[in-house]
Amino acid sequence: MSHFAAAVTRGAGSWAAAELDLSGVADIEEITDRLRDADPEASVSLLFVESDDAYLVILRLDEGEDLRIFGSDAVFAEESRLGAILLGDIEERVPELDDAEIEPSDEEDEEEEEEGPSAEPDIEPVGDPDLLSDLGLSSGQLLELCAQEGMLPADLTAEICQAIGAGDEIEELREA
Repeated sequence: MSHFAAAVTRGAGSWAAAELDLSGVADIEEITDRLRDADPEASVSLLFVESDDAYLVILRLDEGEDLRIFGSDAVFAEESRLGAILLGDIEERVPELDDAEIEPSDEEDEEEEEEGPSAEPDIEPVGDPDLLSDLGLSSGQLLELCAQEGMLPADLTAEICQAIGAGDEIEELREA
């Protein structure tokens, strides 16, 4: 399986992004250490791990502590060694989306009635969908992005980073 890992860190009010090498990692602690080392002074450190155009995992550290993890699909843990390292210990499944969590506009309501739901029913998000709520992306918005048909992990990362204010940094990293 091929993967891309980007550390997105926020220091003194600004974001920075750097690619992180996860080859040869043995466990989640080693991945956490590599994320911490990306910017030891960061107030918020995020790691976006994209795998095979199918899966996205987000790790978050605040002040280098309190690891929180979200995965777009639990199947990733079964399909790869890296997926098992990242998601293997997570037992909390994300509950089904409630209509109350996502408040569509009137236009979106009409489109859904006409076209039907666009969510993929076969994904099973795991972990903490609230890990970006204080940065401007609610759990409902994160889950809705993950459920959108045709969204690749790179697209998800770009959308998420744009929503939290790190869109330019992740775009520059991809172009480098």
